[in-house]
Amino acid sequence: MPGHYAFFIGWRYSFSRKRNRFTSVIAMISMLGMVIGVASLITVLAVMNGFSGELRGRILSLVTHGYIEQTAGGVSEWEALGAEVERHPDVVAVAPFISDKVIFKGKSAMRGGILTAIVPDLEKSVSRVSEAVSAGSLASLEERSFNVVMGAALGRILGVQLGDRVEVTVPRLSVTPLGVFPRSKRLTVTGFFEIGAQADTYQAYVSLETGQKLLGEKGQVDGLQVKTTDLFEAPRVMNELETELAAGLVAKDWSQTQGSLFKAVKMEKVMVSLLLLSVVAVAAFNIVSTLVMSVTEKRADIAVLRTMGARAGSIMVVFVAHGLALAVVGISLGSMLGVFLASYISTITIFIESLLGVKLFDPAVYFISELPSDLQWGDVAVIALASLLLSFVASLYPAWRAAQVAPAEVLRYE
Repeated sequence: MPGHYAFFIGWRYSFSRKRNRFTSVIAMISMLGMVIGVASLITVLAVMNGFSGELRGRILSLVTHGYIEQTAGGVSEWEALGAEVERHPDVVAVAPFISDKVIFKGKSAMRGGILTAIVPDLEKSVSRVSEAVSAGSLASLEERSFNVVMGAALGRILGVQLGDRVEVTVPRLSVTPLGVFPRSKRLTVTGFFEIGAQADTYQAYVSLETGQKLLGEKGQVDGLQVKTTDLFEAPRVMNELETELAAGLVAKDWSQTQGSLFKAVKMEKVMVSLLLLSVVAVAAFNIVSTLVMSVTEKRADIAVLRTMGARAGSIMVVFVAHGLALAVVGISLGSMLGVFLASYISTITIFIESLLGVKLFDPAVYFISELPSDLQWGDVAVIALASLLLSFVASLYPAWRAAQVAPAEVLRYE
């Protein structure tokens, strides 16, 4: 017999029309479960990759790659420090900042937030906040003292528009003849930015001069923002800078300030993958019932093959090939369906919204209007291989049972 006969027989067993109808139904259910499991896993991972990319792009548009701060007090000669930092080959730009928590009071509400003092021209080189300005301009901060540019969502909460004034209370005390009071100041709203993330609800910017009057001392800043050539190289670059800088200066990177959020997203992706992989595992182990029934149905065929000289290992190969043939078809169809859904999930979502007349993702709540998707072929390959491995493991026990069939016992009653 040719060496490939076992695979050929296994394939024929999988798709032969001369099969028990109940066995065929069980096989189809197993294959359908594999299709649904693989397609769901590919689609969900693509959506989670899309969410991770959106999160990284939106949040890090305001969060710079790294920071340099003084352990105690502020940085006085920040221009000289900035020139020293920029000499590093992997540093693109630096910009000073002052930041603190404040309370905003508008026409209709009060809201806690973060007020950051910047130099608009330098800020453009370290973050993309100027690109996110939807009304007014970032440059308006330096046109006059005590102007403010805030998140669009924060403006809606406070009930203010361009040209309106908001009262800002800062964590500083003013000593007057009447006593000690928190320091507050009215700022004129000259712009709004919108990045589509949580920062829109609490972040606001003023000029460095205004920030020094409200939050710090003249000539001093809290630290420097640093932009590196590569976002993911920022931890290494900031570590190198910390070793080169004077004592008392601390260098931090974005992974220390925002890293926990991205770690949480990554962990969530892993957990969801494991949960959905369990669906694939259930479908894969449904193959066990299909093969067990097939072994019972094909006992006579097994006995004939054994009497013709087939070894027990060859019989195992027949039924492993039988199980893998079902799995390969299910995985292939599931992969194609998953790739299709992942590629057109936004279009499908819009179609469902128009069909049902509802808004599944309200931008005011979720900061997105449609499901983001980032299909990565590496994920597809890993899912397909993992599903195939589970199917192989599920096929081993029924195949081993088939190899244990005694030809004499079967043929005695034939």
